[in-house]
Amino acid sequence: MKVFNRSVLMKTHALLAVFVLPVAIMFFVTGALYTWGIKGSYDVSVHELHLKKPIHDEHNELVALAEIELKKLNIARPTGEAKIKRIGSAFKLEWTGSNMDVVLESTSQPLLLKLEVKKTSWYRQLVQLHKAKGGTPFKVYAAVLATALLFVLITGFIMAWQLPSLRKLTLVSAVLGIAAFIAMIVFS
Repeated sequence: MKVFNRSVLMKTHALLAVFVLPVAIMFFVTGALYTWGIKGSYDVSVHELHLKKPIHDEHNELVALAEIELKKLNIARPTGEAKIKRIGSAFKLEWTGSNMDVVLESTSQPLLLKLEVKKTSWYRQLVQLHKAKGGTPFKVYAAVLATALLFVLITGFIMAWQLPSLRKLTLVSAVLGIAAFIAMIVFS
């Protein structure tokens, strides 16, 4: 028995490729369109938060305030991570997820904050998942996809290499692929 049994390789290659095809198509389409600036849209609502005392740009305090306000609006918290951006004395909490982005930012008035809730369109949600803004289950799924694609590519190479009639063409194609990759990096 060969180390790489061709029949087993072909079945595994085909079944794995078919299994990951839906999520691979999502990544291919969103990635290709994103490079051309097509990112999807948001449905945006803006809310004013009137404070009793000024708030500082402390991460946990801002996240807690955003969670309270989202709960009042009957909106679930975003699936991604919250980050603070500072611009001079102003600050902005940006909390992104696959189905919504939340922005909580200071205003020129110390007792007034602006809360912006940006609900994603169906296509923007796919873009957000592509950008790893989803929850842990989708991140695990994306890692499985990456592993599966690598396996499909390697098994494809092995199967092509096993055929004497394709060996030279496989080698030439691999060398050209590496050269094209390097050229795209250098000239981009």
